[in-house]
Amino acid sequence: MPAEAQSRRAPAASTAVATPSGAQARYSVVRDVNFAQTMPSASGTLVLFVTGEGDLAARGLDAATVDAIKTGLTGARFTYGARKNISLYGVAGWDRVYVQGVSSTATGADLQTAGTMVGRALMADPATLTLAAKGLDNDAVSEIVTGLGLGQYRVDFYNTTASRPETGAVTVVTDSTDAQGHYRGRGAHIVSAMEWTRNISNEPANVVYPDVFAARTREAFAGVPNVTVEVLDGAAMERLGMGAILGVGRGSVRPPAIVAVRYRGVASDAPVALVGKGITFDSGGISIKPSANMGNMKMDMSGAAGVVGAVLALAKSGAPVDVVAVAAVAENMPDGNAIRPGDVLTAMTGKTIEIGSTDAEGRLVLADAIAWADTTYNPSAIIDVATLTGSVGGALGPDYAGLFSRHDALADQVTAAGKASGETVWQLPMNPAYGSRISSPIADYRNGGEPGPGAGLGAEFIGEFVRPETPWAHIDMANMAYGGGNDVKPAGSAGWSVRLLERFVRDFQPVTKEKGQGGY
Repeated sequence: MPAEAQSRRAPAASTAVATPSGAQARYSVVRDVNFAQTMPSASGTLVLFVTGEGDLAARGLDAATVDAIKTGLTGARFTYGARKNISLYGVAGWDRVYVQGVSSTATGADLQTAGTMVGRALMADPATLTLAAKGLDNDAVSEIVTGLGLGQYRVDFYNTTASRPETGAVTVVTDSTDAQGHYRGRGAHIVSAMEWTRNISNEPANVVYPDVFAARTREAFAGVPNVTVEVLDGAAMERLGMGAILGVGRGSVRPPAIVAVRYRGVASDAPVALVGKGITFDSGGISIKPSANMGNMKMDMSGAAGVVGAVLALAKSGAPVDVVAVAAVAENMPDGNAIRPGDVLTAMTGKTIEIGSTDAEGRLVLADAIAWADTTYNPSAIIDVATLTGSVGGALGPDYAGLFSRHDALADQVTAAGKASGETVWQLPMNPAYGSRISSPIADYRNGGEPGPGAGLGAEFIGEFVRPETPWAHIDMANMAYGGGNDVKPAGSAGWSVRLLERFVRDFQPVTKEKGQGGY
């Protein structure tokens, strides 16, 4: 079927929508961060990260303050350790002393998590914060302060009655002259990139749709050196024969787009390609979803947001890497022009796809986006990220995203980046038998509606659209991207995959380009 025959009708005239400006929408504001080498006078809230009582004296506090805090902790029967915390009030002249316990074997990711817990706990504290961090090395300080910034995020930016008290700055007291550079050079950019990712993922679908996603991406990278942004509109995708992503967008008055952000921090002809699923709203199409919780499907573009956010963090920090984010953005809606179960689409590669369910749209947009990234950039590796299947949560719960790859050397690097960043993945099999499960009697492949291991079959389908010799991995993060709030994350978008991908790209080592034989 020619791609032209799958194109959507002209978009309707624009309608008024809510905007993220003015009093109606107030994005989160991270406290200003300052660094000092001497303790200020006691005022506001004192924050301590300690593994045990012995650390109190090492944080640069005077003996009387240490003794007063010890007395308070003893009286409260405080037990030190990871995720233990307590507030003491009116101690040694401080309005509040907040003590956060950490493990003596804490990793960088653990320290960042501890910082996030404190940021969440003190989000509404209007006082200035003094973080006593003497005795901690540069990396530890940077991780803690990064976590503090991440923990301050809140999602109520359309609530006109929500109370948002003015909050004071953070002063980090450290005996290192390099701690500030460590944080400003990387951690601060992770905080801002995570905020951008969360914001755009939390926006309602009447505010963020494909054109808006592209515009906000351009805005985010404006003025950042060594960055180019390219947007493929419907006409460009038709010329390229991208019938899969065009098919997904047919039921919406808002046309799909592919947004590509290339950051060249080093001279290279083979970037790492990060490809993200970007369904700005997923109704399920003709195979419509149940109405319960359908509103959460504004988050189905979290993969696209995550890959752009990762490149934003890398580019703003001037990382010495070559990377491109490719966001496949569309809206999946039902109307008289929408694709139907049984329809056949032709992807950019020329392969044909029988539609089993229109609610398996993520695989379709990724099929064209991955093929385009593979042939346009000849990348050293491709990682795709998607909120793809509910089945991955059944397999892994809320602790790991699913990782699939036929290139074990690449999968090992993704797994290591997950452990280092705290955004963990678990490799699941690419079973050779999966190929027959996605076959069609009428086309090359059948997409959606097939029984069996949904996450694995989704990965198998996507993998058919990348060249066999290109190192490729698929991350299904449907169970990680969005949900209720807790002591380490806000309600709504987790911004998941930004830290994982940022770490992965920084540490990436080239993998031999050959047909993958692993993943089983």
